[in-house]
Amino acid sequence: MPAPTEQSLREDIRFLGAILGDTIREQEGKVTFDLIESIRRLSVQFHRNGDAAAGKSLTKLIKGLSPDKAVSVIRAFTYFSHLANIAEDQFSLQAQAAEDPATTEGRLAHTFGRLKAAKTSSKALHQTLRNAWISPVQYRQANTPAAQAEIETLIRARVAQLWQTRLIRLSKLSVDDEIENALSFYQSTFLQEIPKLYRRIEEQAKLDWIAPIFRMGNWIGGDRDGNPNVNVDTLSRAVSRHSEVLLRHYLTQVHELGGELSICESLAGSSDGLKFLAQRSGDTNSHRQDEPYRRALIGIYSRLAATLTTLTGGEALRHAVEPSEPYGRSEEFLQDLATIYESLVAHHGQPLTRARLLPLIRAVEVFGFHMATTDLRQNSSVHEHVVAELLRGAAIESGYEHLEENSKIELLLILLGDARSLRSRHVSYSEQAEGELAIFEAAFDINQRFGSETIRHAIISHTESVSDLLEVLLIQKETGLMSGTLNRDGFAGLVVVPLFETIEDLRFAAPIMQAFYDLPGISDLVRRSGGEQDIMLGYSDSNKDGGFFTSNWE
Repeated sequence: MPAPTEQSLREDIRFLGAILGDTIREQEGKVTFDLIESIRRLSVQFHRNGDAAAGKSLTKLIKGLSPDKAVSVIRAFTYFSHLANIAEDQFSLQAQAAEDPATTEGRLAHTFGRLKAAKTSSKALHQTLRNAWISPVQYRQANTPAAQAEIETLIRARVAQLWQTRLIRLSKLSVDDEIENALSFYQSTFLQEIPKLYRRIEEQAKLDWIAPIFRMGNWIGGDRDGNPNVNVDTLSRAVSRHSEVLLRHYLTQVHELGGELSICESLAGSSDGLKFLAQRSGDTNSHRQDEPYRRALIGIYSRLAATLTTLTGGEALRHAVEPSEPYGRSEEFLQDLATIYESLVAHHGQPLTRARLLPLIRAVEVFGFHMATTDLRQNSSVHEHVVAELLRGAAIESGYEHLEENSKIELLLILLGDARSLRSRHVSYSEQAEGELAIFEAAFDINQRFGSETIRHAIISHTESVSDLLEVLLIQKETGLMSGTLNRDGFAGLVVVPLFETIEDLRFAAPIMQAFYDLPGISDLVRRSGGEQDIMLGYSDSNKDGGFFTSNWE
């Protein structure tokens, strides 16, 4: 594709502007169109050419607008700005596509060329990739006359649709709306493109396979800091909808595979493992008895359909056989797909694996049954209030909030080393405390059902002290997420993640983490719990607190 020019960008903007003008003329009439054109011409004459008379005429014209005409003018120029921004975005993507991948910074070929020049080992490369998170963007442009005419027709339809759409919503988005908006990106991009990106990385690295390095994250439904609308119900809905979208994607891919793998046993053969899957499928259709791959995939589809119902309550579109036992974990589904892959490879069918089977295997490795890890987030002050209530209810400490930091740490360590629970059914807790405890209890149940990666992080906003971290461990202990005790084989289900936001918090981040890990039992607990420690830095808040330079310096 040739590189676009500034002239082509200007032509695209004029093209979109002309379509917008045609739309306004059709939708609002010639009078409104002429009014908008007059304002545009006067504005150009005044701002570009310095025509003072045009400026006075422009001011007079705008001041004389009726409310309805003013709205039409505002909408017209706002939509023109939107369309111009779209043209500029496409210009940037076209320019990027025209660049030589081997010499363009940020492209895979360039990156791996530098790694090769630096003589980077495969082991070092794997370690680096394991800590990376990448989201690919694709762009495709049709350039035949027929395609261009079709595109223009579609653009005109979209601009007409845009003109008949409100600029702003009349009501705020609900948490459910935000969940669905986020899911649209998975449906349109991530589920299809991330497996393709793996393949491109493997091709550049000249490796048959690399370990899963992508772990999608999500805050919607789990971020409660300052949002009272996020609760147990929204968390459960977010996780369930993620799983439903993902499982329906898997079901579609398995169904398509069944249509593609029409391999005959008498012509190609199959492995014992594949034959077992076929026999277990429950498919008795006489036309498929010599098609073991199709029969195996029918059985896999049936188990996936049962998994969809068990985890989300949803129903699959097809039922070729009676419902089967659901998969207990995504690893079981992955093993069945691996059995199909290994059988194909062993019987001269490797070319059949590339288009759909391998991308599906990679998707299951990346997304599991949960699709994205939903993080919990709450302000440290809320955790403190919950712990204070628990201690008052247990008659251990009536004024926890007012204790000195060292006293808090000492008390929390004692409680983390004691297997007994602080909670009592005979004590009434505040709505806030009950809600927070319920969130952590729900996280425990969700991880039991969907997998341990479904909810992995408990983020503490406005972390200021070591006790902020210990309080979240104690809440985990009270809700089943932490098993054992701090000093005796304890295991924390969630990673305690401090979020340092203000300039002062950033300056104390290292001392806080050092003091946390110096406490008896903490290092061993983290190691037993997976050896992961995340730390978050709030650049937005620190920018507002101390300015851009100070924020980046700290």
